[in-house]
Amino acid sequence: MVEVPVRDRDRIDLRPRLALTQPSENSRPAVEQKPSGPLEEVPGLRPAGVRPGGRATDDREFHASVTFIYLPPVARKIRVVIAKPGLDGHDRGAKIIARALRDAGMEVIYTGLHQTPEQIVETAIQEDADAVGISILSGAHMTLVPRILDGLKENSAEDVLVVVGGTIPSEDADELKQQGVAEVFTPGAPTSEIVEFLKDKVPA
Repeated sequence: MVEVPVRDRDRIDLRPRLALTQPSENSRPAVEQKPSGPLEEVPGLRPAGVRPGGRATDDREFHASVTFIYLPPVARKIRVVIAKPGLDGHDRGAKIIARALRDAGMEVIYTGLHQTPEQIVETAIQEDADAVGISILSGAHMTLVPRILDGLKENSAEDVLVVVGGTIPSEDADELKQQGVAEVFTPGAPTSEIVEFLKDKVPA
């Protein structure tokens, strides 16, 4: 046997090879990316830029349409100031009325006892009240209530509804209504009647 030396260039590689093909002119990539262009312009809507969660692939600007959702207006709560003017020290009835109005969905501000007409007017203006409920049992209603009405007028707040409750004779009640009181409620009046009266008279 004769041994013949084999050079490196004469060696034969028996490992399988992958056939590589040259791309032809008609070949297309597996995933085709189309150039992104601006969406159709919608009159009255401004471009929203890149949407959240996305990322721009080029320097072109994204345009997004906007959907407007109509939400019905929320009903405004009626604001009522409950006041005890003068030396009247009995406030149980006033607190019952205040609780009933609050349970009916109104905002109630209770001034407490021994308020002057000027303090009641100031509270009504500062609290932007829709109505003032005056509870009075002392018999001084013909003196104190007109002062409250005058104070509201002097401060251009005559649109604030004023109602009075207490032991008030019918002739005095008629006189107070002529001066500007919206209604007078005597002892025994149902709280539901007061609630419905305020809801009916106070503009929504």
